[in-house]
Amino acid sequence: MAAPDFQKLIAGPEYDFLRNNEHLGKRVMVLGLSGSYGYGTDREGSDVDFRGVALQRPSDILGLTEFEQYTDAGTDTVVYGFNKFVKLLLECNPSCCEVLGLPTDKYMILSPLGEALLENSAMFLSKRAVRSFGGYASAQLRRLQNALARDALPQPDKEKHILNSVKNAMDDFCRRNARAGSGSIRLYIDRAMTEGMETEIFADTDYTRLPLRDLCGMLDTLRCVLRDYDKIGHRNHKKDDNHLNKHAMHLIRLLMTGIDILEKHKVVTYRKDDLPLLVKIRNGEYMLRDGTMSPEFYELLDMYEHRFGEAARDTTLPDEPDMEKVGAFVERINRRAVMEDFE
Repeated sequence: MAAPDFQKLIAGPEYDFLRNNEHLGKRVMVLGLSGSYGYGTDREGSDVDFRGVALQRPSDILGLTEFEQYTDAGTDTVVYGFNKFVKLLLECNPSCCEVLGLPTDKYMILSPLGEALLENSAMFLSKRAVRSFGGYASAQLRRLQNALARDALPQPDKEKHILNSVKNAMDDFCRRNARAGSGSIRLYIDRAMTEGMETEIFADTDYTRLPLRDLCGMLDTLRCVLRDYDKIGHRNHKKDDNHLNKHAMHLIRLLMTGIDILEKHKVVTYRKDDLPLLVKIRNGEYMLRDGTMSPEFYELLDMYEHRFGEAARDTTLPDEPDMEKVGAFVERINRRAVMEDFE
């Protein structure tokens, strides 16, 4: 299967926004393939996604205007403003890190300032990658577990699946929201009070002066997990099995990328050496006939989680980025942006 001619594609009218939008045009430093074409796991019918970075306008830096990102939903294109992109990189955000780890031929636009960004990508990496890549991988695992909670499971067993996912979601929420950690919520299973159920999940909470918005965020987090499980009873199994295999592949891929960052201090987005394994997972070769993942997949997952844990323990990355060095680089790039010196 021949890949699309991506340069010809972005030259078409569908991508005129790249040339005509006031925030883009010559300000685009980097534009590269994302999604399956970026990872190398594409197949016939795969969507084409682009991610990029654009310099701020002088008024964004010196005046009162702002530019964080431009999104074109029709073409699955996202272009971040340079300053926002840097802030996300400093948190080792996987989606942004991946923009910096492509082979040269996967970039449709790469200006001299974009090349400077790629050459200095290591300065943004730190032990924050343990949390970001580990957290994203954990989210993928929860989605995988959710999809495996089939209607065929007895209700009490399904409730156990839900409880595990709810607890993981709450752990993530409390890590991101320090004030939510000031109280406690105990989640557990007991004899059901709801008609038609044998057992159900209960919550005991103990909070004082918890801001209402934080409470709403917590409830939304719990509601989302329950909503995902409710959808399972109405699954289009062929479609959902494809999604399940995709989630399983991304779980392994995220761990692989995180290991590279922690061990080699570099981002490798296009997984050339790992493609045979990733494609096997994507194509369903680790899925059983009943729609669950095979024991071999979970052995593979255990191996990569163990490697990620070892890499996190032994990494020589700094605890935090060198902000003085990053600040000097950002200032140098933004000075060029103010002078509109794009070369």
